[in-house]
Amino acid sequence: MCWALLALSSCSVSTERREGMTEEKGKPNQTEKPSVTEEIVVDKIWSSVRVGFCLLTHGERQYIAYYNSDRRMVVGMRRLGEGEFKTMILPSESDEPPRRTKVTSTIQGWDSHNYITLTVDRHGYIHLAGNMHVDPLLYFRSEKAWDITTLKQVKSMVGDLEGRCTYPKFMEAPNGDLVFHYRDGSSGRGNEVYNVYDEKSKTWRRFLEKGLITGEGKMNAYQRGPVLGPDGRYHLLWVWRDSPDAATNHDISYARSSDLLHWENAAGEPLELPLRISSPGTIIDPIPPGGGIINTVHKFAFDSQGRVVVTYHKHDEKGDTQAYAARFEKGAWKIQAISNWKGKHVFKGGGSGPSSFGTSISLGSILRHGKGTLALPFGHWKAGRGLLVIDEETLEPIGMESAKKSAPRYPAHLLKVSSDFPGMKVNWRGDSGKSPDTSIYYALRWESLGTNRDRPRKEPLPENSDLVLYKIIK
Repeated sequence: MCWALLALSSCSVSTERREGMTEEKGKPNQTEKPSVTEEIVVDKIWSSVRVGFCLLTHGERQYIAYYNSDRRMVVGMRRLGEGEFKTMILPSESDEPPRRTKVTSTIQGWDSHNYITLTVDRHGYIHLAGNMHVDPLLYFRSEKAWDITTLKQVKSMVGDLEGRCTYPKFMEAPNGDLVFHYRDGSSGRGNEVYNVYDEKSKTWRRFLEKGLITGEGKMNAYQRGPVLGPDGRYHLLWVWRDSPDAATNHDISYARSSDLLHWENAAGEPLELPLRISSPGTIIDPIPPGGGIINTVHKFAFDSQGRVVVTYHKHDEKGDTQAYAARFEKGAWKIQAISNWKGKHVFKGGGSGPSSFGTSISLGSILRHGKGTLALPFGHWKAGRGLLVIDEETLEPIGMESAKKSAPRYPAHLLKVSSDFPGMKVNWRGDSGKSPDTSIYYALRWESLGTNRDRPRKEPLPENSDLVLYKIIK
């Protein structure tokens, strides 16, 4: 799945995530690997802004959710082997995109946060949510198993904290129950809400009665996880943010749990829910607002001994922005600068991407690089792209290396833009389910302009483009 908790067939999208984008043009090469074995043109889509779609293979059925050229939310289903999708346009309470009122809408606007996500529960019923960025809950559920034509809007799950929803995600609890997670509130004033579904009564209730994280009306948390680690525990990383301005990110923090219900800090001390900025022992690095951390780059992974290694960037004492690695050792977080870059990465503002001023830094997740070493993929506006190599035991930097080219996931000719309109990009949505044939995988491809900080673009605008499903052999 796109957002990891447990292996649940569901689809969620972060607006910062982009796969296989390029702006070059070219002709197909039929001998390349991987290669396409099936191609289905699903529909035309509106190409003026990027927003996330969903693809889910579940057993012998395949589901898609997207916005069409009229900007209407569409759900499709086919049995594997069929040459086309049966589609249904979902009804809308409004003829306009969401406007942060009490009225829900299935009409796409300019907001790149408004992706669509869907899943299928253990009894075959379809659940879908999306088109929300500080908007009322938009949630559909099918009245018959496996049947998209019976999707009906359900106006409420639990009954409260459903008027200002963002970042919907379907997940699976340790016992297999369906969980729905979203942010209640807005950037700088938000809480993390988790609901759990009762398949017998077809009703939702709070999974965590008090919620997982609260900003107490003063801030909100941008999470990574929870992710099930090699130690059998769930790990959660987050940064706090005081306002819609990305420059107000601060205080990278961590907690863990064995069951998602009871939480503790890295020292094993129990924590009271909901987690707060004041929760003891949760802050890894007390970075102040304006200190150079942003909610798109904080990540964690596990070293060869299964220990959590956290990576992020912040400004150093000289004002330069550096990459950092942190790991909990001997009762405290060991924090180590792993780069020696020159220059300050300046960013501010909100929307689907903050404003920057000639600077950019991207960080991947820490990788096991070789015997005794780890590596962090990076991109830097001065240093270029590569790997920051560090000693696994000390976290001390060893040096920089060129990043090795990974095996291509998609055929090269499909990475090339076919549109002549300036600024168009190729977008991919991988399968969040599981193909019954391990030698092949499925992906959706479409072309569009990128995000625009959730603001309308002036004409001229590009023509509508094809949404295409590809079956690809490895």
